[in-house]
This record gives sequence, structure tokens and C-alpha cells, in this order.
Amino acid sequence: MSTVDKKQSGLARILGPAVAGVCEIGVFHPVDTISKRLMSNTTRVNNLEKLNSVIFKDKASAPAGKRFLSLFPGLGYAACYKILQRIYKYGGQPFANEFLTSNFKKSYDDLFGPKTGKALLSATAGSLIGIGEVVLLPLDVLKIKRQTNPEAFKGRGFFKILKDEGFSLYNGAGWTAARNAPGSFALFGGSAFAKEFIFGLTDYSSASWYQNFVASICGASASLIVSAPLDVIKTRIQNKNFDANESGFTILKNMLKNEGPTAFFKGLIPKLLTTGPKLVFSFALAQSLIPAFDRMLK
Repeated sequence: MSTVDKKQSGLARILGPAVAGVCEIGVFHPVDTISKRLMSNTTRVNNLEKLNSVIFKDKASAPAGKRFLSLFPGLGYAACYKILQRIYKYGGQPFANEFLTSNFKKSYDDLFGPKTGKALLSATAGSLIGIGEVVLLPLDVLKIKRQTNPEAFKGRGFFKILKDEGFSLYNGAGWTAARNAPGSFALFGGSAFAKEFIFGLTDYSSASWYQNFVASICGASASLIVSAPLDVIKTRIQNKNFDANESGFTILKNMLKNEGPTAFFKGLIPKLLTTGPKLVFSFALAQSLIPAFDRMLK
């Protein structure tokens, strides 16, 4: 029989993901901007000049230094969003997992066996947390608009935008939840299955840095592939002007009509090469830091 993972303190579950989020922003914000701009592009990119204009926008012909700095729009929104998101997601999933384990462990064990059942409980907890992540959507929307459509701000500050736009900042909430549910299921499930079946761990929180790193690669790769189509639709909803009313289904229909089915995987390769390492980095770091902070705080 598999054992229940060791519980860490609530403070450790806040500090670990928070530090991971700060480190992630410092290293990966420029590549996130590139990925978002590629996903938002609706035209064919058939030469380096076109690729350069998609990535650097109006700074495409600027000197190298200015082009690089153009990849840092929305850094304040990104920092707020990413740190809160990592605390909520990586710190919240263990609480959800403990709740599900206390109430449904026997059912999962009977249906899937102790090892698979434990991994699926972790995946299910991740999926539930992923759906709830939509509460942070306004910060994500503002970050993406800054990265891909800065004209939408028209010189307005954060509080002015909140007052003017209100609940329109939750545009795409349904598509975000639809993306997060399978994406987070795959992220935490892939990691749990790796720890269970590759490393044979009975307590996932006891994993070494190397084991967390390998498990995070499995989870992150599965998550990005599973969520890619919905992520493209979500990004295109969020990058438009605030007064745009185009629905996700309209975007889906137009993508199929004008760009073909492969459009749903636009930016997947750069995302696997950029967002993949970012997700692996933050996920592995958070999973290692949570037990480390727990030991330090005792």
C-alpha cells in the first residue's frame, strides 16, 4: 500500500512557491513574451524578417539593446500574477490533495490500485486547483495585453483600467478554466506518475532535487501538449482591445477556416522550448523548496 505524503506547514507552502515565482520571472519573462507574440500572430511567417517583426513589433529595426528591452512589457503585472499564481497553484495543490486523500483515497485505490490511485488523486487535486486559478485572470489579461497589444492601454494606469473595464477583465474565463483543468491534471499527474513509477517514492515530498527535476519534465511536457489548443484560443481572446467582443467560438471557427487545424498548435515548439523549461524550473524549485522551508521553520 502507498503511504500518505508528509504534510508541510502552510507558511512553507507559501514561501516555496513565492521564491520559485520570483526566480521564474527574473529568468523567463522575455521568452514568455516571445511565446505570447507568436501565439497571437495570425499571419504566415515565412522568412526571418517577418519573424523579427512578429517578435519585436515596432522595435524590429531598432538596435539590439532596444529590441531586447522590448521583451519586458508588463513586468509589474507579470510579477504580481506569477508570484500569486505559483503560491496558489503549487501551494494550494497539496491542501486539495490532502482533502481528496482524506475523503476519496479508498475509492481511488479500489478503482485504480494503490499506486495509480495515489498518482490520480494528485492529478485530480491539480485539476481542481487549476480551475480555481481563474480568480487571478485579470492580472494575466493585463500582462498578455502589455506583451502583445500595448495600444489597448491608451495611457491608462492599473486602477483606471480596473474601474473602466470591470468584469470584462474576466473575458476568456471559461476557456482559461477549460485549459487549466486538463493542463493542471497533466502537470501534477505526470509528475506524480514519474515519482510513483520511475522512482518508486512512497512520499512524494521526500523527492530529491534530481527526482523533482525529472518528474517536473514529465508533468510540464504533458501539460503543455494537452492544453496547447485551448491556450491559443485563450491568448487570442485576451490580447485584443478591451472593447472587442469576439467570442472564443468565433475565434475557433475563424482559425479552422483561415488557418487550418495546425493553428491550434501555433507556438507549441517555442512553448515547449521556452515555457517548458520555465514550468520545469518553477515546478521543480517549488517542490524542492516547500519541504526545505518546512525543515527550516521547525
